[in-house]
Amino acid sequence: MFIAGFPAGAWGTNCYLVAPAAGEECVIVDPGHEAAAGVEEAVREHGLKPVAVVLTHGHIDHVASVVPVCGARGIPAWIHPEDRYMLSDPEKALGRSFGAQLMGEITVGEPDDVRVLTDGSVLELAGLSITVDHAPGHTGGSVTFRTPAAPELPPVLFSGDLLFAGSVGRTDLPGGDHDALLRSLARVCLPLPDETVVLSGHGPQTTIGRERAANPYLLQVAGSAAPTGAQRRGL
Repeated sequence: MFIAGFPAGAWGTNCYLVAPAAGEECVIVDPGHEAAAGVEEAVREHGLKPVAVVLTHGHIDHVASVVPVCGARGIPAWIHPEDRYMLSDPEKALGRSFGAQLMGEITVGEPDDVRVLTDGSVLELAGLSITVDHAPGHTGGSVTFRTPAAPELPPVLFSGDLLFAGSVGRTDLPGGDHDALLRSLARVCLPLPDETVVLSGHGPQTTIGRERAANPYLLQVAGSAAPTGAQRRGL
């Protein structure tokens, strides 16, 4: 499997292009604020052919470039139905704390083809099998995407803003629910093998094993410890 990733925009949101190999069809994960140029650069550099966009959740830092990216290539976007409203009304999802001035600089709306993600479904896209897990907490419609292990390659979890290296997503925005996030960590992340590579919405990559051993929130849901002043991340 081939993965190209880059941080984009004002929030440094990680956008990923995932393909069986360079030069083949790919899926784009979370083309956020100012990500369109980076997507085009990665497509040219690696000879990729985008066939779909998949979204871990609906916050503007993860979806701001969905319309231009999908429109340029006539491809669909997949999102959980509980977060679909955020595509056209991101300010409602973020509350008054979100700067109105910045909102005026971002064109929002839905691409022409929007499709629905469901818990436990497997997307067969670009020659990849991508398992969807509904993981509410950061938002009501947050999901993660899993790809299976391949020869000499570990499984991969695209965790969105559920799990970060050393932390988890914030839950103080509209639709956030801290208890639900902890339940999602327990249900979605804890059962995964330690070697699973975690590619999150912000910050560096990590592994489930590393987070199982040191992330205070995973330690809490595993019954090993409670978080003490750990900083949560994400928009």
